Amino acid sequence: MADSILMLARKLIPAGFRKRLGSIRTVWPPVGWVRFGNLRRVQPVSRVFGTDRGQCIDRFYIENFLMRHSMDIQGSVLEVADNVYTKRFGGNRILQSHVLHVREGSPKATVIADLSSNNSLASESFDCIILTQTLQFIYDLKSAMRTLHRILKEDGILLATLPGISQISRYDMDRWGDFWRFTTSSTARLFEDVFSPGDIMLESNGNVLVANAFLQGLAVEELTPEEMGYRDDDYQMLITVRAVKRSKPSQGRELSP
Repeated sequence: MADSILMLARKLIPAGFRKRLGSIRTVWPPVGWVRFGNLRRVQPVSRVFGTDRGQCIDRFYIENFLMRHSMDIQGSVLEVADNVYTKRFGGNRILQSHVLHVREGSPKATVIADLSSNNSLASESFDCIILTQTLQFIYDLKSAMRTLHRILKEDGILLATLPGISQISRYDMDRWGDFWRFTTSSTARLFEDVFSPGDIMLESNGNVLVANAFLQGLAVEELTPEEMGYRDDDYQMLITVRAVKRSKPSQGRELSP
């Protein structure tokens, strides 16, 4: 009976369509059945990381990370470009707020220095450093990491975020360069050059949907909480790091689940 139906189908169904039906046996959806809709385009929906549409997707993960570690933001705090996160998450625990910029002329900067070169930043100056989406713009990463470790006080904490899957930041590319994208493996190696493995906590964020949405320049408001919360370690859109400077190194790096 089945053979008779198959023979009839071969007579009635065009060859091209039979070929497409045959692919159902191996992949779903079949090749050619995926509908891109508004995303079938070679230009992104937004070139400014979705900030013109709502909350930027990577900022959702960054701010969630800083909120979870807000008690680390206290005392003398250094932040890059401005001190928005210092004030937002540190509150009345902040004794001194410092803003780092690589070039003169930034109205918010209190410290002008290049993290990757010899500079006037004093050793053991800060209880906390907030370093969000910055390391990709520094070519000499190893020198920058040595500086960051040196200027932290004993038991001081570095809260850093790094891009995994991201478009180029044209603003930064045209001014000082946009050099790197990271994985949890490369980030661990980079931080373990100066911090004890046991004092490093790494976490990746993102999934294929979130990564696609971020590359298109969509906003958080265009995704569901469940979609934003699903984590697929093969699609590391954003990496967060909490690293502590200890006088006595701990053993074993901590990788968040």
